[in-house]
Amino acid sequence: MPRSRTSFTAADFRRLALSFEGAVERSHMNHPDFRANGRIFATIHPDDRRGMVKLTPDEQARVVEEHPAIFMPENGAWGRQGCTRVDFSASNEETVGEALTLAWQQAMRLPAVAPTRPRRAAPRRATPAKRR
Repeated sequence: MPRSRTSFTAADFRRLALSFEGAVERSHMNHPDFRANGRIFATIHPDDRRGMVKLTPDEQARVVEEHPAIFMPENGAWGRQGCTRVDFSASNEETVGEALTLAWQQAMRLPAVAPTRPRRAAPRRATPAKRR
């Protein structure tokens, strides 16, 4: 008999994040991020044990209060701006799905961000010859 899987994983988070209309996966600071309307609305931490959803500060306060084992503000200014850590080991699909929905909706409400191109090194300017 197959074992039932009860733990929430980074793969579950990825599947949910990509289920939103217009959502795409990219990379940000060497870990996966999920964007809609050109804006990051969620990420997976490099350790694959945690993620992040970008909420408003008010939404963040509500989800942290309702589900303190799952959500907590990220450290520093990012956390004060609504970046909310998701602990996969304590998570379930319904609760994380609701938070991802809020994050995606916020990304879609804001003006679109144009895609960025990789930066190229500026051409080197010739240095003037030294006077003798």
